[in-house]
Amino acid sequence: TQNLKLIAINSVAIFNYMKSKKYNNTKLAIGIGKAIISFILLYIFIAMGYSLSLQKFIQTISENSYLVFMIFVFVIGIFSSVLFMPLNIYTGFYLEHKYNLSNQTFFKYFLENLKSMLVGLVIGVPILLLFFYVINQFGDLWWLVFASAMFLISVVLSQLFPIIILPIFYKIIPLGDEELKTRISNLAKGAGIKVENVFSFDMSKNTKKANAAFTGLGKTKRIILGDTLLNDYTKDEIETVIAHELGHYKHNHIIKNLIFGTVSSFLTFFIISILYKNSLSWFYFENITQIAALPLLSLWAMIIGLIQSPIGNILSRKYEYEADRYAIKSTHKPDSFIKTLNNLTDQNLGDREPHAFVEWFFYSHPSINNRINAIKNFVSEKGIIEITTEIQSEV
Repeated sequence: TQNLKLIAINSVAIFNYMKSKKYNNTKLAIGIGKAIISFILLYIFIAMGYSLSLQKFIQTISENSYLVFMIFVFVIGIFSSVLFMPLNIYTGFYLEHKYNLSNQTFFKYFLENLKSMLVGLVIGVPILLLFFYVINQFGDLWWLVFASAMFLISVVLSQLFPIIILPIFYKIIPLGDEELKTRISNLAKGAGIKVENVFSFDMSKNTKKANAAFTGLGKTKRIILGDTLLNDYTKDEIETVIAHELGHYKHNHIIKNLIFGTVSSFLTFFIISILYKNSLSWFYFENITQIAALPLLSLWAMIIGLIQSPIGNILSRKYEYEADRYAIKSTHKPDSFIKTLNNLTDQNLGDREPHAFVEWFFYSHPSINNRINAIKNFVSEKGIIEITTEIQSEV
């Protein structure tokens, strides 16, 4: 009987492993395919003269350069949306239902995407107009002015996200569990952080996945917990998740990411501006402000992003290991943390053991197997044992 149980458990584990592999490999393949197709089509659009033809056609409708620019961008955006709509529906709706990860009806899926599009327009249109103004007014120094503006915009959006943007998509309510709230507050104090705002959000309306996060800046800084996490995990397990997030603050990862992101952003815009200007003649464009030439910026951004992505992910994975170690040191609950990571991986259908290159290039978090091995090594080195809430209360 015991052998049959072991066989059954192993069979389920193998099935889940293969299921997660297929799910993640499918999403990865589609993502890579979309990126390659986008690059090729955009190159053809520029090289074959379609970009210039589109500009000239729109100029027959209006002579206002800003209006021509916005129509130009919207035409490309609409074409791209229609072209990739089948793939987006497949990955965003069909695939999630196929693997029993989604709680959405197709109408709700459509509604959420419509809201995302409208929010994107509200934020994106002013940024596009600002970009066009800057490149026309500041010439070769457009990259410096625009990078500075984007830094300020990102700070403002980070502050507004939890109080304006997130409530558009989710119902945000104060956490009602006083014991859990106290635990979280004590953890925050231990990390030297004052956190008064702890909230839950109805993550389950869209997905069966679970998550938690810190969001906001300054007075809008808050902890948000998905209802799927609150419903499916014990307080000890949730505590380790929060401790991990607090580890990012304790190790100044937020500040470090802000510095790295700012430097990277300025450097990226500078490099793109040089490559953009020097490549204009390849396609017989006249100057950097020519509307038909602007898609070249996207081409160069794709290439630079291909180089930057693994660099940023290496740094991100380093921070995740540090946050994991802090979670263990601050809670003394390595078994609970490991159990939580395993359960989250199963619930979110994460790939436990991706190919080494895939993890190196695409993953911002270490694979679950590497994280657990690192935690076990750290616990062994430091001699940390599991301390449960019951033991703590007795002490």
